[in-house]
Amino acid sequence: MSTVAKLLARKERLLAQLESDPGPNEREEIERQIAQIETALSLLEPGDAVGPGDE
Repeated sequence: MSTVAKLLARKERLLAQLESDPGPNEREEIERQIAQIETALSLLEPGDAVGPGDE
């Protein structure tokens, strides 16, 4: 599984958690993690998106 795929899967899980109406502290932590994932995705070089065996 490529780095991008892993990040996107993690983001999907976090978004699902947001839909379950978490408390304010948990919501803040989830949103922080989503922001980190979005930053990581934007920083990845095109060659980093392909993991071993994904080519």
